[in-house]
Amino acid sequence: QLAGLQTFIDFLLEFWFWVLPGFLSELCWKIWNCVPDRGRWNVRADSGEAEPFLDPEPSRQDGHRFQPDTPNLQNQQSHSNLTRLRHGLVPASSSGTEPKETATRRRQEVKRQPTELGQNTTEEPVKPLQKCPETSPLLVGPLRVEFNIPVSLEQIKRDNPNILPGGRFRPKDCVALQKVAVIIPFRKRDEHLKFWLYYLHPVLQRQQLDYGVYVINQDGDEVFNRAKLLNVGYMEALKEYDYDCFVFSDVDLIPMDDRNTYRCFSQPRHLSVSMDKFGFRLPYNQYFGGVSSMSKEQYLKINGFPNNYWGWGGEDDDIYNRLASKGMSISRASGEVGKCRMIRHNRDKKNEPNPQRFDRIAHTRETMHKDGINSLTYSLVRVEKLDLFTKITVDVGKP
Repeated sequence: QLAGLQTFIDFLLEFWFWVLPGFLSELCWKIWNCVPDRGRWNVRADSGEAEPFLDPEPSRQDGHRFQPDTPNLQNQQSHSNLTRLRHGLVPASSSGTEPKETATRRRQEVKRQPTELGQNTTEEPVKPLQKCPETSPLLVGPLRVEFNIPVSLEQIKRDNPNILPGGRFRPKDCVALQKVAVIIPFRKRDEHLKFWLYYLHPVLQRQQLDYGVYVINQDGDEVFNRAKLLNVGYMEALKEYDYDCFVFSDVDLIPMDDRNTYRCFSQPRHLSVSMDKFGFRLPYNQYFGGVSSMSKEQYLKINGFPNNYWGWGGEDDDIYNRLASKGMSISRASGEVGKCRMIRHNRDKKNEPNPQRFDRIAHTRETMHKDGINSLTYSLVRVEKLDLFTKITVDVGKP
């Protein structure tokens, strides 16, 4: 009898401690929508509400693992998920994972968000361009220059697709060290201009210059005035762009080496050092004709070029005298690098030698402060933005 009583007592204890709590838990959940928490509660930090703490693996003091009824465990999980869902903390799935369509929609929203904000998270920040090197790595050295095969503007355009309207160009992979305006005095020399464009555009691009080509066309049939046209080119180019260097070039001179860079230096630069016309020798040390370059500061220091040299000759020697009077000297490349070829031609009509040139050269120091860029007058006839150059036609008057 005692053994039977002990068995009955053990059954009651087992029922009291293990079966009855599970039954009451399920009954309580169904009636009051709550779950007993076995004495422990969590207080949520975001809302301050208390919610039951569900021990994922509760165990007995004797070391035997507690195995609750499956329906009871599912109810506990459902109640916990419902409580968390009200605060937006767990997905709707009772298994703790997002449904496929919900996860897909969430990924689409994340992808769409940068676009809605006007941002592109896949693009890397654009790095600023570095300055171009002092010596361009694109130079090839000596060039073969021939004038026996005619060239067309269409061919030159095809060969130079990066030239912008008006004859403008700037490097794409670096920032040019100088902004160069190339100024060409001009009248009725179209075939020579084609050769100039054919050879010079590729050279200037390889030299990594930010440049523009300005052909200053003298209108009418009055006596030609080269120096005054150069002054006009200086004024008109600055209306378009903040140039800091000016190359003054005759239309019939082509460099034979692209290392002869068409830019400015610390001193005024003579670029046509050794012409085939003179047997590839410098005719005299003071010679500054053909092709030359000056910075904006150097040009203004001498008041630009004289305006009163009508006809051929004298203006380049006057310019040299202006530079010398201001303490500047002429810089040049070597005779080999400075080689250039001249396109053979007869002297233009209305460009006969100026008989007054020698007298004017002798008085440069007295006249340079009142004859120059500060006394320039002209009438602008038209400006044409062509594919390979900007053509500016002007009326410069007459002697």
